[in-house]
Amino acid sequence: QFRSIFKEFPYFNYAQSKALDDLLYTDRNFVICAPTGSGKTVMFELAITRLLMEAPLPWLNIKVVYMAPIKALCSQRFDDWKEKFGPVGLSCKELTGDTVMDDLFEIHHAHIIITTPEKWDSMTRRWRDNSIVQLVRLFLIDEVHVIKDESRGATLEVVVSRMKTVQSSLSRLSESHDTVPPLRFVAVSATIPNAEDIAEWLSDSKMPAVCLKIDEDQRPVKLRKIVLGFPCSDNQTEYKFDLTLNYKIASIIQTYSEQKPALVFCATRKGVQQAASVLAKDAKFLLSIEQKQRLQKSANSLKDSKLRDLLMYGVAYHHAGMEISDRKIIEGAFTVGDLPVLFTTSTLAVGVNLPAHLVVIKSTMHYVGGVFQEYSETDVLQMIGRAGRPQFDTTATAVIMTRWSTREKYIQMLNSADIIESSLHRHLVEHLNAEIVLHTVTDVTVALEWIRSTFLYIRALKNPAHYGFSSALHKIGIEAKLQELCLKNLNDLSSFDLIRMDETNNFKPTETGRLMAWYYIAFDTVKQFFTIKGTETLNELITMISNCTEFLDVKLRTNEKKILNTLNKDKDKITIRFPMEGKIKTREMKINCLIQAQLGCIPIQDFTLTQDTGRIFRNGVRVTRWLSDFLASCKNHFSALLNSLILAKCFRCKLWENSLHVSKQLEKIGVSLSNAMVNAGLTSFKKIEDTNARELELILNRHPPFGNQIKESVLHLPKYELAIEQLPKYSDTLAEILVTIKLTNYEQLQTKRTATDFHYVTLVIGDADNQVIFNQKIMDSVLLKTGNWTKKIEVKRALKSEDISINLISSDYVGLDIQQAYTAFYLTPKTVGSKAVTNQKLKAESSLDMHYGSPQSLPAAKVDTGGRSKQEITYKKYGNRECNHRCKNKDVCGHDCCKTGVPPSSEMNGDSKFSLYLADLRSRNSISSVPPVKRLKMQMLNQAQNVDLKQFVFTPESLLLALPR
Repeated sequence: QFRSIFKEFPYFNYAQSKALDDLLYTDRNFVICAPTGSGKTVMFELAITRLLMEAPLPWLNIKVVYMAPIKALCSQRFDDWKEKFGPVGLSCKELTGDTVMDDLFEIHHAHIIITTPEKWDSMTRRWRDNSIVQLVRLFLIDEVHVIKDESRGATLEVVVSRMKTVQSSLSRLSESHDTVPPLRFVAVSATIPNAEDIAEWLSDSKMPAVCLKIDEDQRPVKLRKIVLGFPCSDNQTEYKFDLTLNYKIASIIQTYSEQKPALVFCATRKGVQQAASVLAKDAKFLLSIEQKQRLQKSANSLKDSKLRDLLMYGVAYHHAGMEISDRKIIEGAFTVGDLPVLFTTSTLAVGVNLPAHLVVIKSTMHYVGGVFQEYSETDVLQMIGRAGRPQFDTTATAVIMTRWSTREKYIQMLNSADIIESSLHRHLVEHLNAEIVLHTVTDVTVALEWIRSTFLYIRALKNPAHYGFSSALHKIGIEAKLQELCLKNLNDLSSFDLIRMDETNNFKPTETGRLMAWYYIAFDTVKQFFTIKGTETLNELITMISNCTEFLDVKLRTNEKKILNTLNKDKDKITIRFPMEGKIKTREMKINCLIQAQLGCIPIQDFTLTQDTGRIFRNGVRVTRWLSDFLASCKNHFSALLNSLILAKCFRCKLWENSLHVSKQLEKIGVSLSNAMVNAGLTSFKKIEDTNARELELILNRHPPFGNQIKESVLHLPKYELAIEQLPKYSDTLAEILVTIKLTNYEQLQTKRTATDFHYVTLVIGDADNQVIFNQKIMDSVLLKTGNWTKKIEVKRALKSEDISINLISSDYVGLDIQQAYTAFYLTPKTVGSKAVTNQKLKAESSLDMHYGSPQSLPAAKVDTGGRSKQEITYKKYGNRECNHRCKNKDVCGHDCCKTGVPPSSEMNGDSKFSLYLADLRSRNSISSVPPVKRLKMQMLNQAQNVDLKQFVFTPESLLLALPR
């Protein structure tokens, strides 16, 4: 049944035969350390076969996890194993950063899960509620030497340690039942000097892990490795340095190829084409008549005209952006040996198996996600692994072309002279918080147990000096130092309310700690935002974001300052929205400038600045989303919360919230087409929707049905309406409002939607005192059920004013937000402070107390002494006196007592003024039980006239007008 798995391997090489017994006939944890190209993948397949042999059919409750550091390696393994294990009834599923949420359902039914450390970290952070993790029986770690990487190594280490903790926790929970199957670890690595330490780390309490080390001598094809360093000045960009290397390729191929096929790895697709063109001019290759004929035949079948011309010179290029048919033709020509030199991108190293006698890595920097960065050790070893063709060669050569400053680094990498050390101590505070959020670590004792399960513990005992401990310390002393380090980090977490510690040192995560773990936020970033005041503007938040630890890898170069200063301030050009004072001098100012330039759609011509912008926004989306969730728990930070929600959306859309380029968010509309729409005045979704499809095509210089497609996209965006109504239930300190959100086109959205299924709006309401009254996310899926959403909200009276701000913020789109101001009405007008009253020096007997719960004397409303008013005459008619309301126009206000007065106070002469006020209040209530707001509406209908509600608002000026002269 398993023959199909190993059909590619008619014989096992030395490494595979050495490992066979331990992998296939035992369940021991296993570490193999072998050079690239030794067939390490078969080790994993043997381990899977062992599991299938032992597990009873049907294989329902078994899961295998394969973890590799790069997505391309995961994709290659997925494609390979899907075909290999499919026939025996095993399903594979890839789980990487590119996987969408819908795929999680399929993972539940997959037998083999292929993932990266970062993605598995996010999965296992929810392991107690996640049955997937508890079903894992075999954990395969590819390229385990990546554990020494300063940025990614800690995640790999924590994930493996967490899996060990999961296993031991499950075992403790079911000690008496013995129902927990063992979890087996199999790790493979390039040649490293301390593979035994990895094996010690992966050993369990019952049996140590097997460690198998294969020397370079046992490689099927002997590999000669050469590192060449070239000068690169500080002001020379990576792009220019890469161009200079094109002219050195010819001599390297002439020196090392031995007239056998050569494979040259380049950083970018464009770089691949440029390097191939330069070589075709610089070098001539000796080709036989048969080779020329076959190349001519291949060239005639190519669709790419540039590639067709190059092929006749014995040079070609290959990358993922080419036509599939062209790629197949080039691969075929290179495999049979007709093509002397092939230029390709680094993705070929893991995507297609095209071995060559000579491999050249042209520059050790490559272009990823908009930025240049160093190849990882895994990338380099994968590319070098393509050197050597077992069926043709006994030796092979790999040449690395790098800067002189990094030459020594790559020499050490290739000689495997670097001892693998842990980098967990540099990121311990973040990972400790994650474990506490997970409940893996619940107290100090468990925290120390967790530390002992890490690779950090293994290496600290053997090389304490690397971790800042005295080399003279013994095991007990080193453990004490690790305990001290652990407690220091725990106290740091506690001091910022990320965890809570009781008297017995038990830990509980807080909501802030959960958010930090969920969004992978650095501890230093969290510390910075704890200083927030709550009144921050959009500009101030961007300044704070620019200072985050997540952007430390962005550097300010001298040759960039001129461009950045022009973006910041230039009277002749479009500049950023919030210019900074002075010149651009720091990394933080550069980040701020690039963020604003991107949001303002200001083109940046410099290539390296474009790369930096891409890196900033990849991290910025995550940081701004965390910030808005972090501020949601602060009830007196309304301004900062509202601006953080807006900023998070701006980062996602790469547009300002008030941008005219709303069309850039639509599919098929880029910067140039968006500019054309802005020039035509199409600056909102409504204007685009109202424009004829043919006119849109004319504006955009596109053929039908392009205009219809654009209109369709806009028509199926969600359209919201916001309605606010005050309810008649209110007092002097509380009011109630009814907020209704209506999805006006919800029927239209039942069949088709432009926004994703995860689109939502945030309703955030605040008052004049910067207090958050209400904050809630409302999914489109909720609104699609009935078309509207209604909520009754209690509004406490603010000290500054009765104005409230009601905002509906879209999660993903600029141009859909609704922001409204609303003034709430309360039972009594706004009170005046004691200073204003004291300054008037009024007699106590001429005033009545209108300050609830306070014995403060305020003047009653009086008319001019020059004569009796119309209201006074009316009062006398009913035998009443004037009421104490301070309405500007008592003829049209909503109070009956303002027109007819209240009963005289002669019988109350002995009572206090406060009693007099209470009597007034009772009298007014007895006149009418109808609420004043409703009564006012009825009166307005009867009088059929418009009333300005502002006249009912009490102001100090109205008080002064009512004072006796």
